[in-house]
Amino acid sequence: MTNPIDSRPAQDHTLPVSLHVNGEARQVDVPPQATLLDVLRERLGLTGSKKGCNHGQCGACTVHVDGEPYLSCLTLTLSLEGRSVTTIEGLADGAALHPVQRAFIEHDAFQCGYCTPGQIMSAVACLQSRHAQDEAALKDFMSGNLCRCAAYPQIVRAVQSLVEEPARAAL
Repeated sequence: MTNPIDSRPAQDHTLPVSLHVNGEARQVDVPPQATLLDVLRERLGLTGSKKGCNHGQCGACTVHVDGEPYLSCLTLTLSLEGRSVTTIEGLADGAALHPVQRAFIEHDAFQCGYCTPGQIMSAVACLQSRHAQDEAALKDFMSGNLCRCAAYPQIVRAVQSLVEEPARAAL
């Protein structure tokens, strides 16, 4: 018997949510407390976004929601009904890498690679919002993404290499 004062949902209670994930309409049944990160990884099989700290402090889980960077470990999936989610898997166009992905490779902007998906998603948002005009603004925008391997100089060079207008047009 349930306690009528206890309003917490039952563990097996799920609700449907419709999202556009990487350009594809998806409907998934999720518990009310399910984070976007867990739904992406465990229910949709999109494991590119990483669970680093699970407290919104490292940025490894960064995705885009309607073009804006979101920490998916802090975002309740049900709050995104009808919205568009882009993960690292959705950046490339088939076999053609996104310009930021190419720049990370060209500038060796990763070591272990664990933070790289979140770094790339934040870098794309930084470039699209024109916050990368100078190194200080770029570093400030990217400050929510941590790299334990300390690849920061290469990450900055990779992003700065795309600040030119012709490169940005490809974003």
